[in-house]
Amino acid sequence: MRSDGVRSRPPAVPGVVTSDDVLATAHSIVAQQEESGAIPWFAPVEGVPGHVDAWNHVEAAMALTIAGLNAPARRAYEWLRAVQRPDGSWPAKWILGEVTEPGGESNHAGYIAVGVWHELLMTDDEAFARAMWPTVRRAVDYVLSLQTRRGEILWIRHENGEDADHALLTGCSSIYQSLRCAVALAEHLGEPQPDWELAADQLGHVVAAHPEAFADKSRWSMDWYYPVLAGPVRGEAAARRLAAGWDTFVVDGLGCRCVSDQPWVTAAESCELVMALDAAGDRDRALELFRTIQHLRHDDGSYWTGWQFENQRHFPGDRSTYTAAAVILAADALEGASPGAHLFKEIAGRPLGPSEASDPVACGCALVSVANPVRTRL
Repeated sequence: MRSDGVRSRPPAVPGVVTSDDVLATAHSIVAQQEESGAIPWFAPVEGVPGHVDAWNHVEAAMALTIAGLNAPARRAYEWLRAVQRPDGSWPAKWILGEVTEPGGESNHAGYIAVGVWHELLMTDDEAFARAMWPTVRRAVDYVLSLQTRRGEILWIRHENGEDADHALLTGCSSIYQSLRCAVALAEHLGEPQPDWELAADQLGHVVAAHPEAFADKSRWSMDWYYPVLAGPVRGEAAARRLAAGWDTFVVDGLGCRCVSDQPWVTAAESCELVMALDAAGDRDRALELFRTIQHLRHDDGSYWTGWQFENQRHFPGDRSTYTAAAVILAADALEGASPGAHLFKEIAGRPLGPSEASDPVACGCALVSVANPVRTRL
């Protein structure tokens, strides 16, 4: 890092991608960023624009910071701060600046804490963190307003003010990481929030040990690996979970399926699985999977969203910003050199996963893939 907080070079994974390759991928995100600072899933394809949601927008901003493109990353965070609603949430979708789905998803709101904590790690910019703190605090308060007595967090509050009647495993796994980052940020800023930490512990236990708490979306690969990626399941339980779903979701030589019953591998899911494997200590398979997914790289550094291997064509036909972001985050995790590279392993120097002493959390998780993904891409 340079003294001004701007990264001197993007990460590289020897034999797979160079720093210049990763920088080109980051520029492919910037090329699709809207004037407002919002980052859609993709620029218009054949006249059809991609939508914006807060979760994928934050992920893309994190990737830009990793690559050293701080100015567009800050534009992204400023836009998100400016459009937050008074209750702490964001609409589920915008298209070209217009809200198209006004309901507020809990995991969308929570992920701003991951982004701000990551930005602080990467740039050491205390003023930025303090400026974003009210946004994070409102967002976390919104998220926790959807937590049930048992501990899971309902996935959305609808436009009419009614809460969803179920929780989603992948979304709650992501929220667990968000809460852990929010707790670390609060402590760093001298605003400790012990209730948030208790809520995170309760949520992590439910994710790891109570599959009955979540709607059944077992087709989606994200439900398989996200409890490992985001931290609630670690150690031997993580190894068992990844082993149990491997043959269902991973296609040798191609990558990770988006859903179990379709002949479609996707780069974003593959790269998130790379990070889950790395977090679980399986670095060799993480590297091999990252190498494998490079068949979806475009000459300009962007990545095709997916490959339909029965029809032998790219599907759905876009090169998405969230895919490029996942590639960059995976490259940074594998290189392990940046201040934010261990975000999926530890928070504020403490392991992201459950403590050794917490038997129900650490050891009570069987493989039950049961929820909606953070991103529904079909």
